[in-house]
This record gives sequence, structure tokens and C-alpha cells, in this order.
Amino acid sequence: MNLTDPFHDEDGDKLREECGVFGVINAADAAAVTALGLHALQHRGQEAAGITSYDGQEFYSRRGTGHVAENFSSSEAIAELPGFMAAGHVRYSTTGGAGLRNVQPLYADLAAGGFAVAHNGNISNAGTLRSELVGRGAIFQSTSDTEVIIHLVATSRYPTMIDRLVDALRMVEGAYSLIVMTPEGMIGCRDPLGIRPLVMGRLGDSIIFASETVALDTIGAEFIREVEAGELVRVDFTGKVQSLRPFGNPGARPCIFEHVYFSRPDSIFGGQSVYSVRKAIGEQLAIESPADVDLVIPVPDSGVPAAIGYAQQSGVPFELGIIRSHYVGRTFIQPSDGARNSSVKRKHNANRALVQGKRIVLIDDSIVRGTTSLKIVEMMREAGASEVHFRVASPPTAHSCFYGVDTPERSKLLAARMEIEPMREFIKADSLAFVSIDGLYRAVGATQRDDKCPQFCDACFTGDYPTSLTDLARRETRDAQLSFDKVA
Repeated sequence: MNLTDPFHDEDGDKLREECGVFGVINAADAAAVTALGLHALQHRGQEAAGITSYDGQEFYSRRGTGHVAENFSSSEAIAELPGFMAAGHVRYSTTGGAGLRNVQPLYADLAAGGFAVAHNGNISNAGTLRSELVGRGAIFQSTSDTEVIIHLVATSRYPTMIDRLVDALRMVEGAYSLIVMTPEGMIGCRDPLGIRPLVMGRLGDSIIFASETVALDTIGAEFIREVEAGELVRVDFTGKVQSLRPFGNPGARPCIFEHVYFSRPDSIFGGQSVYSVRKAIGEQLAIESPADVDLVIPVPDSGVPAAIGYAQQSGVPFELGIIRSHYVGRTFIQPSDGARNSSVKRKHNANRALVQGKRIVLIDDSIVRGTTSLKIVEMMREAGASEVHFRVASPPTAHSCFYGVDTPERSKLLAARMEIEPMREFIKADSLAFVSIDGLYRAVGATQRDDKCPQFCDACFTGDYPTSLTDLARRETRDAQLSFDKVA
């Protein structure tokens, strides 16, 4: 995958959790702390991991494909990363592809000194900016959109590193949470809409930045607060913390799918327990779409909190009717639909003694392609369920994400191709229902969605994208011209 083709088509029926970032400054064992923090964020990216450290004179990097434990579990690996400041990254390839050269943090020697950046999100005008930079003589070492930020910083004419970074970020559109390391210290920042998450914590004299609070819990750090939308937080080696807000206050629109699926349920997002919100979504789903059934069964593991809420609201017993094996690879790594479908049965198995002869309702967090949902419904029927109903703890995912979530192209999204009834027929359920968009907003504490000024980024459900999509617009214009030329 490259910058002109931001879609990746090897996932199964789940959206890939974008990426995870972690950084610590003023810690004697910065790389070890970072490795532990990344381990807590492993759910956000399982394709590759990297850590860059700084000892006051030199930057050191270690990157590799696979899980954090495969790359950073040995004392020898950590010894390669000396210093009191470190940043790390776990990733899926949303933009740029899966090669080692795209594994972050990315590092460059600039005129003003070393510059390392770990990025969660997606720059939606990266292709346009890249073309302009290459035209001016820039030489790119990766195909990652993140490298665009490095080149913009390098070519900025402002005198200080912080001003160069702000200058660069004024030229990008899309979503980003960044952890930046320079010889002057560490900077954590979020895009002006705060689409991607970033939190701050403290451990003794150390300041930590991380994608989720669960990473702070894992290392025993105190949660301070979220980095706010459009905020840059600069920390130097004396421990001084400075907050900068160069982008004004356009109004935050964090990704609502963090509540639905991406964040770990033991994290706090937007001041709320993710677990409690997911239960509340299940409650809303039960209110809006009750089912006359004997059992409420989650599709593990992401459907569990919503299923508990659904069961408690409806009064129908909650049971583990599907047992998940945690020792198989994720479905999207399979090379074909046939192999992908067979992996569903390796990953999930029906609790036959429980479901046989029962009317059941399955609760899942989302339906993307529908392939996994179909196989699970069939599996429950084969196990003897007399009725299989399906309830989804999010609205229909009908639009692609351009902000760092690896969704299939829109033509592959089941909800983009079908209304609810054809979707029900496709997955072979007795009934199918999704939580409404207002029900989802109520679950996260709002009265309803404000259509004039939405409180969250919910573009994957509504198609209401909160930023310009320059690269997409250029691609659509190019494709339209090519089609016209063919007709002519």
C-alpha cells in the first residue's frame, strides 16, 4: 500500500485499531518503561513495534515486525536503547504499507538536531504534500504519511524547533496524535479536532504520554489529564511542562469508535470508563431493539460489555455461548476469503450444550464486511440454536475512515451496499438491528447527536467528515477524468 492507495483489503470483519504511541521523559530506564507501556497498547497494533531513545547526546532506535514481546522482552534489546527519554509505537499499516522502513518512531538528523516522531492517525493530504516536497527536491526514505511531517519541519524557515513543528502541522489535514523527541525534550500533541486520543501521566519525576490510560496503569503512573484537541505539550529535561495552543479552539470531535471498540475496556476516554459506556450502549440497544429470546450471548471479546448491558436491561440471562481461542492469529492475516472463513472456526467455537434448542441473541460491536457475522450465525445454528438474532452495538458502518483506521474501501462495507433487511438475509439471522446514532450518543452521555456541530467524529457511520479530504478529492477527480477519456 502506498500514499496513493490508502485502502488495505486483507482485514476480516473488524476494523483495525489504528496505532498506539507511548513516550516518557526524565526516566532512568526510559526504554524499559516504554516497552511495558507499549505492551499495554498491543491491541492497537500487532504488525510492528519500535522504540527510539535519547541519552543526552545520541538517539538510538530499534524496530521490528511482530509483537512488542518479540522485539523488546530481552535485557539485550533494552540495552541497545540507553537514555532518559524514549518514545515507542505499535502499528498496523493504515497508510504506507507494512515494510520495516515504515515502522515508527521515524527518525531524522535535521539541521537543528535529531528529530524522532511517533504518530497515531492519518494525514489526509499527505499525498499532495509529498508530491510538492519531492518536486522541491525532498528524498523520502519511507512510504509513511508520517515522514511528510519530518520534511515539513526540516524545510520550515522558523528558528526554533517548536515553531517549525507548529508551522508543519498548519499545513497538514486529517488526524494525528504525535509524540516528538528532540535534543530539547519531548512534545505531545493532538490535531485541532482531537480525533485521535492522547493522555498525560506522571511517574515520580517522569512525564508520560500515551494513547490510553491503561498504559499508565500498567507502569504504575498517575493519570494527569488528556492532551486537549489542538494542544501541544512541551516537556524539557528540567521537568518544566508548557502548554501551547497554536490552532485556536475549533471544537473537539474525538473518534466515537474509541468508545465502541478501539480502546481497551479498562481505559478512560473522554473522562468516561470505556467499559461503562459499552454497557450503556448495550442497554440502549436493548431498549431500541428487544428480542424475544432465552439467552444473550456476546461475540467475544469485544461484544462482552455491550452484551452485559443488553442482558441487564432486558432481563434475559447473559451466557458465554461462544468460546474464543486466544492462540490463533487475527482473521485479516489470511490470504483468501476461504482461509479467512476457516479461521473463524479456529478462533470461535460454539458452547453447544448451552445453546442447543435455545433462542439466542448475539451481541457484537460492529459489522464491517459481514463475513465473520455470517459464519458465527451459521456456527450457532449448527450447534442447535432454534433462533439466532443479531444485535450490533454501533450504527451501520457505511463509510470508510481516512483518519488512521484501516477500513476496507467503501464498496466492501456491507452497510454501504445493503439496507438492514438484505444485510439480515446475508448473515442468515432471524433478525438484525443496530443501535441508532442518537442511542450511541446517549450512551456516551449526550442527549442526542448535534447534527450542526457533532460532538464526535462519527464519519464511518454518517459520512460527515470533519476535515477536508484533499487526497481523496484529487483521486476522485483523476478517476473521473480517466473514465471520461475512456468514453471519449
